[in-house]
Amino acid sequence: MKSDRLLSILLLLQTRGRVPARELAGRLEVSVRTIYRDVEALSAAGVPVYAERGRHGGIELLAGFRTDVTGLTADESRALFVLAAQGAHAALGLDAALGSALRKVMAALPAPHRPAAEVASRRILVDATRWKGGPQAAVDLDTLQDAVFADRRLRLRYRHGGQREPRTYTVDPYGLVSKAGVWYLVADRRAAPRLFRADRVRSATVLGDAVRRRPGVELSDVWEVLRRQVEERPGGLDVTVRVRRDRLDMFLRLNAAQLAELPDADAGGAEGEDAWVSVRLSYGVVREARQLLPFADAVEVLEPPEVRAELAAAAASVTRLYPSLPEPQAPDRPSPRKP
Repeated sequence: MKSDRLLSILLLLQTRGRVPARELAGRLEVSVRTIYRDVEALSAAGVPVYAERGRHGGIELLAGFRTDVTGLTADESRALFVLAAQGAHAALGLDAALGSALRKVMAALPAPHRPAAEVASRRILVDATRWKGGPQAAVDLDTLQDAVFADRRLRLRYRHGGQREPRTYTVDPYGLVSKAGVWYLVADRRAAPRLFRADRVRSATVLGDAVRRRPGVELSDVWEVLRRQVEERPGGLDVTVRVRRDRLDMFLRLNAAQLAELPDADAGGAEGEDAWVSVRLSYGVVREARQLLPFADAVEVLEPPEVRAELAAAAASVTRLYPSLPEPQAPDRPSPRKP
């Protein structure tokens, strides 16, 4: 609705100061022509807003003008109090600030919306961490935050997975991302996007040099590129397995990233414990298929032969660690006493 868009423009200008018309149009998903018409409507309503053309121009409110109108709807009020990843605020040292901010927002909400927001905060909880994630390494985000907010370069001592010794990098940070309870530093190294797990940073130093980000590139843009690189990484090795039907749900959950296609759960024999379902997976290298071993005899690799051989060799190496032992003998029972 136009009224919502006018209020959005007003609040954006109040928050950001001068904003280019093209940026406003992109945020509100309308044309630049529509933005200029909305600015005229705001001006006609008595809002001191003006536009300046040119390379450094934009739309701006008259200095000192403020409005206390929140314009929040009932759904928007609820949304503010359904906050995901509470641990993220703690990791950033913002837990107390979050609580204080929410109390202030609650006080500023229109009276009819306060009960709904209060109920939402008590009835909806979003926990972004995985089940049984295990103990997490301590992460010191203070230095990384300092560089991100001060727009400074960073020198990292960083240990890659599978390597013992850390390596040194000088990077240009875009920001921090919390993904499923794990913090990542998103940065450029030599103008190329890179992803660094915060718990693998052995030391970090904020440099005096200003950050050198690529023009027009934001954190969300770089994260999208890196996320796709991880999720769309080509497998290259097709593996067909059969899975016992009673373990299929768990198997699909734990191997979702390796699925080449969703299986037909109705295929593969009669219902019951011995029914099997065929599943196609994709791996980068043969050795990665060892992650199937925890399913023991509930999963059998059908092809290719080199993957069957890899799992057989892995299973044989385990049995060598646990050689056959004689069955434990039941303790002798004392003979009953004669009366």
